[in-house]
Amino acid sequence: MMGVEQDHRGMRIQIILIAFILVQSLNVTAQQTSEEPGHHHDHKNEIGMANSPVYFVNEKVFTYGLHLHYIRSVSETPFGLGLGYERIFDEHKHNTISIVGSYRPLEQLTLIASPGLTFESNESSGKFALHIESSYEFELGNFHLGPVAEIAYDPEDYHMSLGLHLGYGF
Repeated sequence: MMGVEQDHRGMRIQIILIAFILVQSLNVTAQQTSEEPGHHHDHKNEIGMANSPVYFVNEKVFTYGLHLHYIRSVSETPFGLGLGYERIFDEHKHNTISIVGSYRPLEQLTLIASPGLTFESNESSGKFALHIESSYEFELGNFHLGPVAEIAYDPEDYHMSLGLHLGYGF
């Protein structure tokens, strides 16, 4: 039981830290002024990461996940294409590589679909996986920060996460 209590305490600390960072980013964003209206996301490339607690639905366990991606905008459209990598730090050593498709229906809202392959420590071949992600970003110069939500599927399980997105546009 002690391990479960420590896991829950660690999750609570992580959630409190994420909430604190989100509130601080809202405060900084509210104080910023932009000289050019509509000057949001004029970069062609983005390197981003999402940190989050991850919940595996079938196993009923929480663990930590890190998602990295590179996205390049498609011309002057709200669409982008790129590559992604997700690592979930659990006993399965869950790794996913994917092709990332992004769509920005609003300046600060990004929707991502990432089909790919998941590899785990006890398997020699990958399984199909699909990640669906949504983030709302606050711009801080070339950096952007905001909440991210994800749901991911593979044939054996699916997982959900709510965390913090940090990206750099260039």
